[in-house]
Amino acid sequence: MKKLMFATALLALTAGMGMAQTVRMATEGAYPPYNFVNDQGKLDGFEIELGNELCKRAQLDCTWVKNDWDSIIPNLVSSNYDAIMAGMNINEERKKAIDFTDPYTPAMPSAYAAQSADADIEGGIVAAQTNTIQASHVAETGATLLEFATPEETIAAVRNGEADAVFADKDYLSPAVEQSNGELVWVEGHDTVKLGEGIGMGVRKSDTELKAKFNAAIQSMKSDGTLNPLLKKWFGEKALQF
Repeated sequence: MKKLMFATALLALTAGMGMAQTVRMATEGAYPPYNFVNDQGKLDGFEIELGNELCKRAQLDCTWVKNDWDSIIPNLVSSNYDAIMAGMNINEERKKAIDFTDPYTPAMPSAYAAQSADADIEGGIVAAQTNTIQASHVAETGATLLEFATPEETIAAVRNGEADAVFADKDYLSPAVEQSNGELVWVEGHDTVKLGEGIGMGVRKSDTELKAKFNAAIQSMKSDGTLNPLLKKWFGEKALQF
């Protein structure tokens, strides 16, 4: 009898382990330091490290999917994966299509970069990645918006004279400006522009249980002090923290 009870318990445990929830996590893989493909051809960056830790705390079996930015929300809605971690700012427009977890970064600043500190960002041509809060912001100004599918193309547009300036997350633009030997500079008075509510994980509106699990994991990292060191690791000592 004892052997039978043990065998039954072991079978139940094995079945439970086999039913662990698998969550497919989508990222762009082209927006360092948030997410990128490293020299070994693997996804890397702040969000990959953070996402793996959040999945561990939420006791989820997570796999990563690389997806182009311009279709990343439609493919979530179509259930091609279950969550997005791709440097996506929380804003009202996106909330119409998907839901968000609590932010895992503070509201990071955006910035304008150009070949001249006095570049015309109100009446000139400004490059931004399509479907970003930066593109929406430029569209509301007097500038002509020049949209590109990838962030690299927005910087290239300034270098080759297609655009007067580029507008993007400052954390993304900073390495390009710092390593340009003066070719790229911050536009005076517009190197820190606050937009959005912080960056969070996108989930389908129907996935309330998954959202709750990730919120609990995010809160646990804020509470035990492990999220801020991760922000400093990837964004530097002056990184905004919780």
